[in-house]
This record gives sequence, structure tokens and C-alpha cells, in this order.
Amino acid sequence: MARERSPNRQKAYDLWNDSQGTLPLKDIAHALGVSDSQVRKWKNQDAWKLGSKSNVTNDKGNVTNKRPGGQIGNKNAVGNRGGPGAPKGNKYAVGNSGGAAPLGNSNAVSHGFFRKYFPEEALEIMEQLEARSPLDMLWDNIVIQYTAIIRAQQIMFVRDHQDETKVLKKLKPLEFGDEKEWEYQHAWDKQATFLNAQSRAMATLQSLIKQYEDMCNKGLATEEQRLRVEKLKGEISLIEQKVNKDDDKPIEIVIKRKGDAS
Repeated sequence: MARERSPNRQKAYDLWNDSQGTLPLKDIAHALGVSDSQVRKWKNQDAWKLGSKSNVTNDKGNVTNKRPGGQIGNKNAVGNRGGPGAPKGNKYAVGNSGGAAPLGNSNAVSHGFFRKYFPEEALEIMEQLEARSPLDMLWDNIVIQYTAIIRAQQIMFVRDHQDETKVLKKLKPLEFGDEKEWEYQHAWDKQATFLNAQSRAMATLQSLIKQYEDMCNKGLATEEQRLRVEKLKGEISLIEQKVNKDDDKPIEIVIKRKGDAS
């Protein structure tokens, strides 16, 4: 007897579809009172796609291999009008190319290969990234790189020429006391390391911005996406000017939209 389909299965898909695929599976599981792995299993088996009104499944628990009046798995009965076969109106074979994997098989899932080896947390991140365009991913990298550069100002700050750091490099316990080896980092060494790291980081950031602008120029960006990189370039340029001039005046950034009067 076929196992009854869980009503939460359709509800899980509806929540995901209504959110345009942005609602995390763990939140869907929490809302329905089921486990995260159960929702993930439904998503894989039903091959969720955005925009569908209903969720078509191929749950193994709802399908039996026994044909009415015939033997289990009897292939000779296919197409036999006088013998056993699929019941009238059966649509299981519609769209079947003959050797393709059944609906819901992990081969049809975009991350089916990774699902065998990646942890659940990594898979959830990958599913969230499916809703992001290459331009959005590139912008994420720009923001992360720029954030790291700003944060480094505090971490690698050198107070003055007397700023010296003493680090314990080696500790060896002995009978009459410990043998210690120290490493001294002088201000000029710390400053040189900072400048080299800053230069490499800025070069990477500028390369990412250039890639982003190239994609914008090809018409792959919205007005909002184009303006945000222009604003970022303005911030970087004015910050550099402020540092060079040692000026205390506030920085004001004005971005003009296409078509605005100059």
C-alpha cells in the first residue's frame, strides 16, 4: 500500500518558492517542526524549481514496482493489451528518454556531486549562492577585500619609530629555569611589512573593481549596481586625498546618475 504523502512536503516547497529561493532550509524546517535533513531530502527528491504552482514528487515510498495482475518488474507485459501493464492514464513514462535517471535522482541536482562529500553548512551556502548573479558575487569579493584593508589599519598600526613588539619564539624548560628565545619586531620592520601587505591588497581590490566596471560596461548591471562601485571609487579616492593633505574637513561624496545635468 502506498505511503501517505506528508502535507509538510508541499508546504516546505511553497515557503521556499514564495521566498524566491532565498529562505534557508533550516528556517523552513523550523517553521514546519521537522528536521533540516528532512527538508533537504524533499528538495532533492522533488528537484525544486522556482515558479511552479505545485510540487511534483517521485518519493520511493509512494511508488510500487508491482503491476496489477502481473509479476513484479515484468518487462514483457509492457505494451501487452491483453496482459498486465500500467493502468490507464498512467503518466510515469511521460518525458522519459529511456535511460535517464528518475525524477529526484541526485544526478539531476546541480550540487549532486558535492552533496556526497560536503558538510550540510557548505551545501546551504552553495544553495544561497545559486540566487546570486556573477556580478553580485564579484561585488561581495570587493566588499570583503575593502573591509579587510580598512580593518588592517588597526591591526597593523605602527605608533611611532619606538614602537617595538617582543614575541616569545621558543620556550625550553630546564632544570634550573626556562630557556627563552625572543623575537623583536622593530617599528621599521613592522611598517615595511604593513606597506607591502597594503600594496598587494590594494592591487587586488583595484583589479576586482576593474572587472566589475567591465561587466557594467557590457550592460550586465543595473543602475544601482553601477552607482555603488562609483561610490566606492569616490570613497577610496577622497580618503587618499585626505591622507595626503592631512585635512580635517569632512568627506562628501556625490554620485551622478546617467542623464543628470553636470
